[in-house]
Amino acid sequence: MDSTLVDKTFRDSDGKIVLAQMPNLPLIVWIVTSILALIFTSGKINTVLDVLANGSLFTWAWLELFQGVNYFRRALGLAVFIGLIASKVM
Repeated sequence: MDSTLVDKTFRDSDGKIVLAQMPNLPLIVWIVTSILALIFTSGKINTVLDVLANGSLFTWAWLELFQGVNYFRRALGLAVFIGLIASKVM
């Protein structure tokens, strides 16, 4: 059976449709540090939390971009990667 573009976009190597997965460590770190940055809104701890949050989201996007299970996940990684860089440049 030939793989169609839809199959390559949404299916993993086992043939399952994958749009979302359990969060991996970089995504968990991003969630936790982002929430903590909302609690600690000033000072050095906020700066550290911001750096950790951005670094972990960058790592997650990089991993998805190059190791994502399908084209959708890779495109999601690329979109977050571009969005993260654009938010820091502007």
